[in-house]
Amino acid sequence: MGSRVQELAAKVNMSRDVFLGEMRKRGCSEPTAQKIWLGTYEEFNNWDDNNLFLSNLRKAADVLRVTTGYLVP
Repeated sequence: MGSRVQELAAKVNMSRDVFLGEMRKRGCSEPTAQKIWLGTYEEFNNWDDNNLFLSNLRKAADVLRVTTGYLVP
């Protein structure tokens, strides 16, 4: 089983390459988008509104057409 992002992407038949491309369109770097794809953020514990991880998760939620709450473990 993959990360939460991978699970949600599978539900909408979105490949890794399409996800990364969509994240790039929204101003996210490819290495950061890759970390989100792999679920690295799932181990992060200090959430606040000014955090870069949370900003990028909002972008990922937009790409996957879900709310941010679906991505937060």
